Amino acid sequence: MNIENIEAFIYVCQLGSFNKAAEALFLTQPSVTARIQSLEREMNLKLFHRNGKNISLSDKGEHFFPHAQKILQSYQDAKYGMQQVVLPNELNIGSALSISNNVLPTILPEIKSEFNNVRMKIVTGHSKDILNKVINKDVDFGIVRTETHPQVESILLYEDPIHLFVPPGHELLNQSKVTLENVGNQPLIFFDYGSMDWLYIHRLFSNNHITPNIALEVDNMETAKNLLLQGMGISFLPEHCVKKELEKGQLFRVALTPPIKMSINIDLIYLKGRSKSIFINFFKGKFKI
Repeated sequence: MNIENIEAFIYVCQLGSFNKAAEALFLTQPSVTARIQSLEREMNLKLFHRNGKNISLSDKGEHFFPHAQKILQSYQDAKYGMQQVVLPNELNIGSALSISNNVLPTILPEIKSEFNNVRMKIVTGHSKDILNKVINKDVDFGIVRTETHPQVESILLYEDPIHLFVPPGHELLNQSKVTLENVGNQPLIFFDYGSMDWLYIHRLFSNNHITPNIALEVDNMETAKNLLLQGMGISFLPEHCVKKELEKGQLFRVALTPPIKMSINIDLIYLKGRSKSIFINFFKGKFKI
């Protein structure tokens, strides 16, 4: 069904004249007449009674009029909504610091390639800070370690394993079998008190009735990694945080016996009600949810 024909029908109904409808639509009167006739042929019914220059709605026309209004309104709402979604000038992304340093450089080129004309602004902070910025609409969406809140929805980007990492030459690298008891005797660097990562690791020790030797506790994993690089201790860290250091041989992964599986989620979070955003749809198309 042609939306221009429906628009012409509504204008004629509201203005009571083909000529007035033509003026309002910046068309000629024959063009409006042709649109009405096309709509009548498509619906196989007469919408107007014509008596010279006077017109009036037929019974079928009166029945169709409110439906035509709804169709046009739905079309205009959808068109406006798509313009708002498709044509933003700026995209504000909130990101946890470690994700900004280690994950965004691999994601941003693809986003920029898809939305080349959109100016992007990156804001970093603690995952909880980014969550608050999403809720307060300071950023369009956030990329964080799992944070839950009734006002936000999330898309799982990927599951990030947590492993034990040590600097080069560490004694644990020479042991054929490393147990959790061995790890508990080493100076440990913990980070981000109260976070899911922190809770996972503490639960790991408490469930095995081991009191870890916590040498240092810092407020973010980037600091923990840098202290680890300086030989200040060993640390359980998410894989994404140490990817570059592993590749360069600056840090090494230590497998535990028995094997222990821990991981965190890297999520894209956004305010509820923004699920129609083209950016959200872009991420939904890239990742399984």
